[in-house]
Amino acid sequence: MNRTVFSLPATSDYKTAAGLAVTRSAQPFAGGQALDELIDLLDHRRGVMLSSGTTVPGRYESFDLGFADPPLALTTRAEKFTIEALNPRGRVLIAFLSDKLEEPCVVVEQACATKIRGHIVRGEAPVDEEQRTRRASAISLVRAVIAAFASPADPMLGLYGAFAYDLVFQFEDLKQKRAREADQRDIVLYVPDRLLAYDRATGRGVSIAYEFAWKGQFTAGQPNETAESVYTQTGRQGFADHAPGDYPKVVEKARAAFARGDLFEAVPGQLFGEPCERSPAEVFKRLCRINPSPYGGLLNLGDGEFLVSASPEMFVRSDGRRIETCPISGTIARGVDAISDAEQIQKLLNSEKDEFELNMCTDVDRNDKARVCVPGTIKVLARRQIETYSKLFHTVDHVEGMLRPGFDALDAFLTHAWAVTVTGAPKLWAMQFVEDNERSPRRWYAGAFGAVGFDGSINTGLTIRTIRMKDGLAEVRVGATCLFDSDPVAEDKECQVKAAALFQALRGDPAKPLSALAPDATGSGKKVLLVDHDDSFVHMLADYFRQVGAQVTVVRYVHGLKMLAENSYDLLVLSPGPGRPEDFRIKDTIDAALAKKLPIFGVCLGVQAMGEYFGGTLGQLAQPAHGRPSRIQVRGGTLMRGLPNEVTIGRYHSLYVDMRDMPKELTVTASTEDGIAMAIEHNTLPVGGVQFHPESLMSLGGEVGLRIVENAFRLGQPA
Repeated sequence: MNRTVFSLPATSDYKTAAGLAVTRSAQPFAGGQALDELIDLLDHRRGVMLSSGTTVPGRYESFDLGFADPPLALTTRAEKFTIEALNPRGRVLIAFLSDKLEEPCVVVEQACATKIRGHIVRGEAPVDEEQRTRRASAISLVRAVIAAFASPADPMLGLYGAFAYDLVFQFEDLKQKRAREADQRDIVLYVPDRLLAYDRATGRGVSIAYEFAWKGQFTAGQPNETAESVYTQTGRQGFADHAPGDYPKVVEKARAAFARGDLFEAVPGQLFGEPCERSPAEVFKRLCRINPSPYGGLLNLGDGEFLVSASPEMFVRSDGRRIETCPISGTIARGVDAISDAEQIQKLLNSEKDEFELNMCTDVDRNDKARVCVPGTIKVLARRQIETYSKLFHTVDHVEGMLRPGFDALDAFLTHAWAVTVTGAPKLWAMQFVEDNERSPRRWYAGAFGAVGFDGSINTGLTIRTIRMKDGLAEVRVGATCLFDSDPVAEDKECQVKAAALFQALRGDPAKPLSALAPDATGSGKKVLLVDHDDSFVHMLADYFRQVGAQVTVVRYVHGLKMLAENSYDLLVLSPGPGRPEDFRIKDTIDAALAKKLPIFGVCLGVQAMGEYFGGTLGQLAQPAHGRPSRIQVRGGTLMRGLPNEVTIGRYHSLYVDMRDMPKELTVTASTEDGIAMAIEHNTLPVGGVQFHPESLMSLGGEVGLRIVENAFRLGQPA
């Protein structure tokens, strides 16, 4: 969104390139209720709401921009078009365009006070490939409308709406294999006369209103309400256009094409539909909460058809000179918490397949720009950056170029149609593969939506992660980027993961808690004495015991014996610490606890003291393990109860209880691959401990540390 909108004068007048008189007024508003009311209005009135819930410096800002009851709509189906006044105010604009719509390939068949109908005369493909974006198509009509309304005086007025995937058949010689439904449209764009713009970062909002005048006709004083366009329930049943196992077969077909050299990559999709009783506005609000994205959208396209989007990907953005894109390729599911998130990010960044995918996508994207950009201006601004969404991580590049003289934002738009991230490469052959092998037409999917400004700008999102709602049915189409190295089953699973957030919004599934384990209060009512051996992590360890309900007292080691003598406890915890066990006389503390038959749980230095107490010896690592995560094998026992066979933990130690000299009274219940004991338990006494740090962030994954702390209260019980 152009931030100059917040500094517009209260009123101003200007004329467009073709002479339409425009009066604009701008008034501040507080946001909140006005935006909610607009969203709710879009349940039954035509209009558009664009929302960005993402802030990425230099790339995305958080904002809301929308309108309802636009006076004018432009619709195309293949070569046919209609420009229609949606209310009496739109008649002024129809009169204006009837006089000023000038484009040789645009043939007007009927013009009256409320609409203009006609068709586009399709032209031959140009010999000069760099002129392909100027081939006669429905975009030629859009360009003609923009030319009539053009003015640098206003940053917001323009055409808002959606462009369907099938537009590509108008400027590329591809063969359609599947019949299209009669209700399928290729373009729906609106000219608004009221706009709400809101900057989430600053809390500033502005309400903009336009009045138009042409040859004695005025919009001032005319009613602005438009006809109802409502999402209706029809009792239709859910469906999937691929049976189980079918999508992997399509991937195998693509792999064969890769092997032959016909394709480098392909992005076949699959379509799911299910009944949805929620209204489009409800779904949009929920989707914005659970999956904020840079290109959120609620579009009431008329005829009872709605798009609800949470697109993560910019299609094309331009100020009329500079053009930008942000190709996305490389996807992995999020973890259950911050630690497993970090592990997933590392896997994604280390994945050669995902790197190769993005390499090809960005190379094709740069080639698209080279058709219309000044030589040497195409630059990669950001490489393989992580973007985070509710269910997924993506790797993203950010690419820019500068338009050559003679080309405009629509040329930038068309040269990228459609994005390699939703088609494949080489792009023409990949798009034909998609047409030949997908089970249903894409409609709006893999097209674009957003705004084409009359000031020469454009800002569009790629139509992915988008729900099409009509006649009581919600449709979600998703695809996966396939390479020769692809695992067909994994690509099918990726599609399912991508669809999950959208279906959650549809069904109203409750958001899952970050913790998968949600420990119960096993320590409730229990008193714990935690003896601190000059450690730097003791309070976090105490926090863990409090999380499971225990009452914890933390004392320095010099007070440990006195506290044990004077008080009653349910568990003694021997903390980590520097040095060796004898530096803190831990043997005396263990003697006192065992004399009272008190269960003992030791951590790091504490478990080393246990090993020595029962007759073991300590070894020293060749290289200290400080701040180092390790995978360990779980062998059983009470402390490791409920954990998988292998877990990741955090280590801070040089010394360890040597397994080669382990006392017969002790059992090793977890160890590293190289034979370092990581957990031990006494065979008959309620005594056990871990060499690693359960309270460390490195032990957060899967709530491993918290589960071990919980299990410490079960020491002495059968495993």
